[in-house]
Amino acid sequence: MTFGKALAMVLVAAACTFATRVAPFLLFNGKKPIPPLVRYLGEALPPAVIALLVVYCVKSVDWLAAPHGAPELLCIAVTALLHIWKRSNLLSIGVGTALYMFLVQAVFI
Repeated sequence: MTFGKALAMVLVAAACTFATRVAPFLLFNGKKPIPPLVRYLGEALPPAVIALLVVYCVKSVDWLAAPHGAPELLCIAVTALLHIWKRSNLLSIGVGTALYMFLVQAVFI
């Protein structure tokens, strides 16, 4: 791949990312109310996406072989409880990820 092609790909990706970030501010600029459907999706989609990610993360766990999904279930529980307690996405996901990495590399070898 040439430098020009790589640069073009990066610029297109950056432009698309910027466009998706700025679009809500252009469409819903505060002068008119947010449509009920958009408000509903903003409330319903985040928990649905998190549930889908949890299912995706445990889909390949071999429940019949040791450690029987223990690190995954423990980290899911820690992440959920920490999020309920502190209400911080960054903290709960970060601690859950770090704990999982520690468990699979040092405890459940």
